[in-house]
Amino acid sequence: MSSAYTAASWTEFGESVATASAALAGLLFIAVSINLKQILEIPSLPSRAAQTLILFATPLVGALLLVVPGQARLALGLELLATGLVIGGAQLWLDLHAKRGPEDTVWRRMLGRVFPSVLSCVCLVLAGATLIPAAGGGLYWLVPSVLAALIFGLINVWVLLVEILR
Repeated sequence: MSSAYTAASWTEFGESVATASAALAGLLFIAVSINLKQILEIPSLPSRAAQTLILFATPLVGALLLVVPGQARLALGLELLATGLVIGGAQLWLDLHAKRGPEDTVWRRMLGRVFPSVLSCVCLVLAGATLIPAAGGGLYWLVPSVLAALIFGLINVWVLLVEILR
């Protein structure tokens, strides 16, 4: 069977992603700690920080599921599918209930918050959904899921750490 459908072929990827995601979540906590007063003064930033934490947690959870030894392909597929749906739903719920500031235009919100979450979670769902029948890409869908979460998460950390002080 192709490595796209064999979790054992992806353990090093999973370990690397888990390490990177956890480190970046730590960086987010540092950014929030340093600029907590400024973050709390801008209505939209506390939810942006929460969404960023979830962005970093998405590949972390996916990676941890991936490295479980001896797990059946069906079980991993269902776990990835459910994780993508639950985290995607939580991200959308957070965005819908977030306070909005005057700087928070529809396009800025869509590009900075909704799109990254949806992209990462949709790719995670696709990884699970295509892993189950072993057709359609399987675990290769984890790559764009992880990249979307980490890249957009880093952009958000930059905003919370540096841009907020401008």
